[in-house]
Amino acid sequence: MGNTSIVRREVVRVAGVMVVVATTAFPVSGQAARAQSTADGEWRAYGRDALGSRWSPLAEITRENVSRLEPAWTYHTGETAPEFAGRRRQRSLEVTPLVADGRMFISTPLGRVMALDPETGRELWKFDPKVDRAITFGDFTSRGVSYWVDSRRPAPSGTACVRRVIVATIDGRLIALDADRGTPCASFGDRGTVDLRASLRNKPFETAEYEVTSPPAIINDIIVVGSSVADNNRTDAASGEVRAFDARRGALRWTWDPVPQDSADAAWRTWIGPRAHATGAANAWSVIAADPAQDLVFVPTGSASPDYFGGERLGDNRYANSIVALRASTGRVVWHFQVVHHDLWDYDVASPPALVTLRKDGKEIPVVLQSTKTGQLFVLNRDTGVPVFPVEERPVPASDVAGERASPTQPFNAVLPPLSPQRLTPDDAFGATDGDRAACRARIEGLRNEGPFTPPSERGTLVYPSSIGGAHWGGVTYDPARQIVVVPVNRIPIEVKLIPRASFDRNTVTDVAETRGPGAQYTDMRGTPYVMRRQFMFGPGGAPCSPPPFGSLVAIDLNTGTKKWDVPLGSLGPMLPPGVDSAQAAALGSVNLGGAITTAGGVVFIGAALDRSLHAFDVETGRELWRGSLPAAAKATPMTFRGPRDGRQYVVVAAGGDGELFGWSDAIVAFRLKQ
Repeated sequence: MGNTSIVRREVVRVAGVMVVVATTAFPVSGQAARAQSTADGEWRAYGRDALGSRWSPLAEITRENVSRLEPAWTYHTGETAPEFAGRRRQRSLEVTPLVADGRMFISTPLGRVMALDPETGRELWKFDPKVDRAITFGDFTSRGVSYWVDSRRPAPSGTACVRRVIVATIDGRLIALDADRGTPCASFGDRGTVDLRASLRNKPFETAEYEVTSPPAIINDIIVVGSSVADNNRTDAASGEVRAFDARRGALRWTWDPVPQDSADAAWRTWIGPRAHATGAANAWSVIAADPAQDLVFVPTGSASPDYFGGERLGDNRYANSIVALRASTGRVVWHFQVVHHDLWDYDVASPPALVTLRKDGKEIPVVLQSTKTGQLFVLNRDTGVPVFPVEERPVPASDVAGERASPTQPFNAVLPPLSPQRLTPDDAFGATDGDRAACRARIEGLRNEGPFTPPSERGTLVYPSSIGGAHWGGVTYDPARQIVVVPVNRIPIEVKLIPRASFDRNTVTDVAETRGPGAQYTDMRGTPYVMRRQFMFGPGGAPCSPPPFGSLVAIDLNTGTKKWDVPLGSLGPMLPPGVDSAQAAALGSVNLGGAITTAGGVVFIGAALDRSLHAFDVETGRELWRGSLPAAAKATPMTFRGPRDGRQYVVVAAGGDGELFGWSDAIVAFRLKQ
């Protein structure tokens, strides 16, 4: 397929308003054209295509027959074997498989890549980058690979590396593999590899401080990749530059730093203090969406370092905690929308943006859907970043910590309802027994708790929604026919306390979390006057102190701007309080991590919960239609495809847990209708 020309809309700010001022024709490669017309039966990117809506036009599986789903095959990555032991308890199999050109591609926490026959699960090839298994990574996972086809050569040519699998490993390497053979592409970088730690503004002080957990974006023969930076270690953490590389040679095309380094950038003035511009992180650890037709990538950024004290980086900290539209060919900022000003709560933009088309007031509007940990769903014009549904700045509590200045306002939707509750009072305290309720009530009463965005304090602050949401990295899925957005959310509070460093003695700490359970977590926040203590709020009986459901699946109707349904998601599994029957368990819902997909058959598929099941819901009503048993919790986002030979629809999910709360497995499980 040759190049075509399309129109690029340029946006500038005039008197504080973004307007379209010019149009320019520029060529788009055949790769971009293919991305816009993805074959119905394939799933070629993390969100199905570069736009990331996670909707499939396949409709063999419907609301009427979904109950006939049965396992088709299971593939084991092998990483539960003794030879892969190392730090296994911290590894989390969170991959969303791709299916392209007749093959399925998956990745593992250790960066191993496999190609499978998508109809049988038979292994075709595998590649091992030899990640050091003894290193303790903070978020030890890989959520998938990316796929690229060289637009300069006909795809069936058989030439090596015409089709490539791109994997970004946990230890900071970008690797290009021949999709047909699984061997490194020698012409890419240094014999197939680019070192992503090279040329960072702030160097990682240890290997585990800088990771890559999400698949890169592929747009017009460019690979755009972010990073994951360890939280709360120091003010000048590893820097979170987003970079673009040539897909053929691996040459660096551009670098964009979310902490502005150019004093001519208007965002520079929103970082205040002598050390503010040396701040690290603000990185894009979630999935980056791409619009090849408009030469744009949409980058979800996180909080600047450290998360819970911003005295060394005063101001709004623009570009951090934002959705930023960058020109893919140059890295230039086109627009940005900040979802949290001067973050003090670990409110990263964790959800991947979804690029969809909205029908509103008789017009079709290209928009970005962005869900947030704060429980908001922002709908932004894709060309300008201006909210399609109004957003207003509301006053929020001030900080009482010396040297800190919290933002006086934060953005809230004026029309769209919140995805999750925004306030937890002592009267809301939950417990399976009277004693549990009393204990949770007393704990809530003892904390600073003035509603959304109450800043961290020396007294201890209740943070709700917490750092795992509201909405989390599971993100949204969008049904374009019905204009319904479906989002998994959490409703678990945490307590955050700032401990003056001068009075902190680590040797006296007895409540350190051994796992990701209810135990407290302490981090040093070097360069600040404080050590941070964070703990999920559970009662003595092991249930959260917030009222159920503890996790839910929420649908927002963009036709009306209202909540269409809100249902409990899964059950607590190993965290279920004693004496709770199955009916009660269903009403409690579950802590969840992982995303949903929608299909033209009217079905929403999601795992995510602790109950080791893949769930199917009716997209119109939220009624649960089916659940399939899994060997561990599906802490991942499923996908669906049409078999390249048999023409049948499959649904596939990684059911690997995390070696801890979500269980432990190495399974990729496929389902199809029973015949």
